Amino acid sequence: MSKTKYYFDSDNLEFVPIKRTFVQRFYRLSLFLISSVIIGSFITIILLNTDFIDTPKEIVQAREIDNYELQLRVLNKKLDQVESTLANIEDRDNSLYRVYFEASPIPKEQRRAGFGGVNRYNYLEGYESSDLIVNTAERIDILTKELVIQSKSLDEIELLAKNKESLLTSIPSIQPVDMTDLKRMASGYGYRIDPFTKMRTMHFGMDFSAKTGTPIYATGDGRVARADNRAAGFGNHVRINHGFGYESIYAHMSKITVKRGYKVKRGDLIGYVGNTGRSVAPHLHYEIIKDGRKINPINFYSGSLSPEEFKELVNLASQENQSLD
Repeated sequence: MSKTKYYFDSDNLEFVPIKRTFVQRFYRLSLFLISSVIIGSFITIILLNTDFIDTPKEIVQAREIDNYELQLRVLNKKLDQVESTLANIEDRDNSLYRVYFEASPIPKEQRRAGFGGVNRYNYLEGYESSDLIVNTAERIDILTKELVIQSKSLDEIELLAKNKESLLTSIPSIQPVDMTDLKRMASGYGYRIDPFTKMRTMHFGMDFSAKTGTPIYATGDGRVARADNRAAGFGNHVRINHGFGYESIYAHMSKITVKRGYKVKRGDLIGYVGNTGRSVAPHLHYEIIKDGRKINPINFYSGSLSPEEFKELVNLASQENQSLD
């Protein structure tokens, strides 16, 4: 029940009740309601543009963001497992498969090449979860790059596996002169005394001392790349390209029985021992080249020597004596 309001009549010195008409009452009520709506709307607008109250849309968006962050964290856990598995495959690829098929290992730097220096994820910065998003995007890109390289490596390994039989027959793996025809293994790979200058110089092959006319055999399947006497110091010589990065050289021959372009098999006769070119006695100078680099032939006689013969050959080849060329 509404209270009666009074005002003081100073002329009559008494309190007189205030009487309002219906119009006055309606006007005051309308003014109150309009003011309340305006003030309430103003306060609501202020609150909605501050952090005190979230709109239903913002609440839904916040839940979606939390869900996305959760999914990204779960994805990163799965990426941990994928990275671990891929690292294991890469390790086996380098230390087992590529070693077995004599392919050079792929360094880690090459597998991750292209991800240093430039910030390629700046478009993802400036958000509340930018660090998580950038880290996830970078890990996925690196994994994609490594998977592509690993896939190409496995393609290469598959091709090498298909060519394994050809590889095994092509690698120079027998002694170029039969043991029964040898007088001795005169000089091995390494620093030796040059017979002409008497200086200690690098000798890039092995010298097999034998009589002039002793047969010389191809040490692996391949194609004759050279058969002439135009190489300085080698005299009559033959160079065979075995493929797979392998080449072999046979120098100081008295006679050549093959021509450039001939296909030869391991054990085929290619010429005879001689004393042509820069040589001081009848012998065969024999070299092996792998990927353009001259390497020690002592490691390539598994197909023609017994363990005892190989041990003796290694002992003779290690002696730093005078070479014959």
